[in-house]
Amino acid sequence: MKPERTHILVCTGTGCVSAGAFDIMEALKTEIKKHNLQEEIAVVPTGCNGFCENGPLVLFEPEGIFYRRLSVQDIPFLVEEHCLKGRPVPSLMYTPPKEKSPIPAMKDIEFFKHQRLVVLRNRGRINPERIEDYIAFDGYMGLAKALEMSPEEIIRQVKVSGLRGRGGAGFPTGTKWQVCREQPRTPKYLICNADEGDPGAFMDRSVLEADPHAIVEGMIIGAKAIGAEQGFIYVRTEYPLAVQRIKKAIKQAEENGLLGEGILGSDLKFTLSVVRGAGAFVCGEESALMQSIMGHVGRPKQRPPFPAQKGLWGKPTNINNVETWANIPQIILKGGEWLAGLGTENSKGTKIFSLVGKVNNTGLVEVPMGIKIREIVYGIGGGVLGGRKFKAVQTGGPSGGCLPESMLDMPIDYESLKSVGSMMGSGGLIVMDEKTCMVDVARYFTDFLAHESCGKCFTCRKGLERMLEILTNICEGKGKEGDVELLEELAIMVRETSMCALGQTAANPVLSTIRYFRDEYDAHIREAICPAGFCKALITYSILEDKCVGCGACARACPVGAISGEKKQVHNIDTGKCIECGACAEVCKFDAINIA
Repeated sequence: MKPERTHILVCTGTGCVSAGAFDIMEALKTEIKKHNLQEEIAVVPTGCNGFCENGPLVLFEPEGIFYRRLSVQDIPFLVEEHCLKGRPVPSLMYTPPKEKSPIPAMKDIEFFKHQRLVVLRNRGRINPERIEDYIAFDGYMGLAKALEMSPEEIIRQVKVSGLRGRGGAGFPTGTKWQVCREQPRTPKYLICNADEGDPGAFMDRSVLEADPHAIVEGMIIGAKAIGAEQGFIYVRTEYPLAVQRIKKAIKQAEENGLLGEGILGSDLKFTLSVVRGAGAFVCGEESALMQSIMGHVGRPKQRPPFPAQKGLWGKPTNINNVETWANIPQIILKGGEWLAGLGTENSKGTKIFSLVGKVNNTGLVEVPMGIKIREIVYGIGGGVLGGRKFKAVQTGGPSGGCLPESMLDMPIDYESLKSVGSMMGSGGLIVMDEKTCMVDVARYFTDFLAHESCGKCFTCRKGLERMLEILTNICEGKGKEGDVELLEELAIMVRETSMCALGQTAANPVLSTIRYFRDEYDAHIREAICPAGFCKALITYSILEDKCVGCGACARACPVGAISGEKKQVHNIDTGKCIECGACAEVCKFDAINIA
């Protein structure tokens, strides 16, 4: 059979799907068939390629021509021009902010050219629902090699790689495997923790959707090394596409002799099943996760013993997250020293980050450990949205710290982040601009953590409630002297007395914002001012007479009729009616709205 001359790769990760990717794919197939090109051109669904801000995304190979933000209405013209006439369509390509010319090739876009792909090596280039596509790119070659190795040699290679747990704690993976292997009790179990609950995080979901066989292969290799015969993949129920694709991958692996009895003709036996979590953030903690798998309420348990010693049903259990498992096939195939050559002395390899917030290019990125925050925000991310001033970045999810502009040139690695009151976490990066109120940021994440606390520890449950109460009062203009000191005292108490990682890290947003943005707390309390102009109770809208031209845009935008004035005359805001929604400021082209 003659191979197709062109493959049109359509991103069908959740982000692009929500923007209509499946409709785009069907429209492409219909239009291609209409021109009798179905024998020459293949339309291939792929997983997320990371550039989520610009979805739906389509890539023409082998030319490497990249299109973004397509609509169904664009497809007839695109097919006619590109497929029939051989003329790429610049108007549908990506054009960077402040640039006039589009960039036709994906590899030349700043977002992509600075990344180093290990875990995401297959993103956007294979159909995640076809095992043949995975095998075509060296899939299961790591497993084939591992079957010729002893368990001790597999673990040694993982140790040599320096791989640390990518779920947040950063514990050496090889050491964890060895502890579990050395336990005398059987059976032993493996778990993939895909219970990703951080607001704005989608690393694990994207890997599961784009390359599910990488997790399956990694866990089979882990089974050989540790001596386990059964594994579980614990996925949030809010990830239906990820669940669908990992289940399909497991079924395909079973059908091809890669799971079950006598894997690839060896004496290795291993089975995998998917468990759907109910969406409790605390179930990302390994002991709570195991309770959930066993059918109990997902609440953490005291450690030690650790899961590697006593886990599921009292048996040795090894738990790693999605990104950690997906590293394993490449480590075995290429050798531990290969991964150790990436990153820093104590933080080896690459890390996936979900880059979100006030940044031009939001999406999923994979970079070497040790990269500077500035390189991600301004290089890959394209700078702060709207040309505003960078204010802070939160690393590590809702329990991470908020770092100021002075730390833009700090390397991202486990030790560096911990030393400044933050953490790596699972890989969230939330960029904040000058309009962000740091007191409200602390309030927002404390609210999230207070609601997600399982309540088992009194200090976590009541401590977070009290912290939230104080932060809310400060944001509403009811703060008083001594509140900041009390917040610090409560935060340290919650950190030092909580049993699990949720409570132990819940203090980070509060302590880091006090440490680096204390002046904003003082302004809220002492001057009843929100410097960012965000907290409604502390701001008043007025119109500057020397800038208002009387265009009436603000009056038309006001939802409560608080603005009045004659055409071409200075307008006024009735502060008694004003609800501080900001609609007037958004539409004013003359900067005539004063927020104070």
